[in-house]
Amino acid sequence: MNALHRLSLPLISGLLIALPVYWAYPENLTPGRNAAIVAGWVGVGLILAGLLTMLRPPRVTEWLGGLERLYRWHKVLGILAYLALLLHPLALAADSWEESPQQAWSALDPLQQGWPGWLGWAALLGLMVGVGVSLARRLPYDIWRASHWLLGLAVMLAIAHLAALGHTHPLLGLPILALAFMLWQALRGGGLNARPFIVDHVAHPAADSVDVRIKPLTLPIEADTGQFVLAAFGAGPDFKGCGEFHPYPLTGVRLDGQISLGIKALGSCTRQLQTLNTGVAVRIQGPFGDFVSQDNVPPAIWLAGGAGIAPFIAKLRKGRLPSPTRLIYLYPDDAGAACLDELEELASHDAGLHLETRETGPRAPNLKAILPQASDLTGWHCHLCAPPAMLQAAVALLRARGVPDRHIHFEPFDFK
Repeated sequence: MNALHRLSLPLISGLLIALPVYWAYPENLTPGRNAAIVAGWVGVGLILAGLLTMLRPPRVTEWLGGLERLYRWHKVLGILAYLALLLHPLALAADSWEESPQQAWSALDPLQQGWPGWLGWAALLGLMVGVGVSLARRLPYDIWRASHWLLGLAVMLAIAHLAALGHTHPLLGLPILALAFMLWQALRGGGLNARPFIVDHVAHPAADSVDVRIKPLTLPIEADTGQFVLAAFGAGPDFKGCGEFHPYPLTGVRLDGQISLGIKALGSCTRQLQTLNTGVAVRIQGPFGDFVSQDNVPPAIWLAGGAGIAPFIAKLRKGRLPSPTRLIYLYPDDAGAACLDELEELASHDAGLHLETRETGPRAPNLKAILPQASDLTGWHCHLCAPPAMLQAAVALLRARGVPDRHIHFEPFDFK
């Protein structure tokens, strides 16, 4: 990621926050009321910036730093928006404190307020619940996705709150614009922009893993191995589809437009996909990322954990690597290992590839002993694809051993 990509989200978010505050900055008011109004419009700007991170056109996503980065920013901006909007009534109460504690409490107590106050508190409550539920990691996907509609409800209530207060400022159009964007994004997320495919072949390279080859029904996507797509599988004659968009790595791309997806059983939907059969309809969004690209880069270390071997073996199938590469493949047992024989065959024909395979058992692997020491990491790029816990441990260890962030590349496939 270059400097422009790293600065894109901070700059755009700052602009979306600064413009409403600049246009709506109050004059001739007390400091407390100034702070309250500014906090409210900062919250609106943060919500707009958060909605921006929901964009998924591949080129826009890549320019903004990748889908996983957008997801992390979306969570952070949502939390900050809630805090800014919470500051709005607190600043009003603080401004009234000098008059009397009772006056301050009346600014916070919904029972002492009319419709404008009730609508404002309802909007804040909707945002609070939506942010809290969306951050829960072990919620069912349907509940997690439905929680985002609370944000839409909060935006509508915020518009009603401003209208009830008698605001006619042109900036009232910003929340309306945000609401329109959310509705449009919901239609897109439901598959309005997805390409139709159909399952053509299903294979099981390892336990709880399935490799699915799908063919396009209209135009194919322009993709390369090592990237990933968002796919939603429908129902078939003997298969009950889950219909949810999840990220899957591309394990193969054919000239006729067919692509292969590697799917590991990690949750209810992906476990259901282990029984997938041919003829099932699939909707595809993407492609995204390419964290194992080796175009004009120094030597690389690839760390694969379990099903994380998928993007790496896809690159190896394309031919000899342009740079020396050390592939470390960690798997729990032989049943959970994918394509070991093929990996050894590919390594035997590529002098630039050094293959290390390790059976780790049910416990977490000892990455301190497995990954190279700091002196052997200088100048190397590290590409990681593994379960979340292993991925986080590996990134932390590489940073501790002096590897700069710009040399650590990964795409976690666990985000919703």
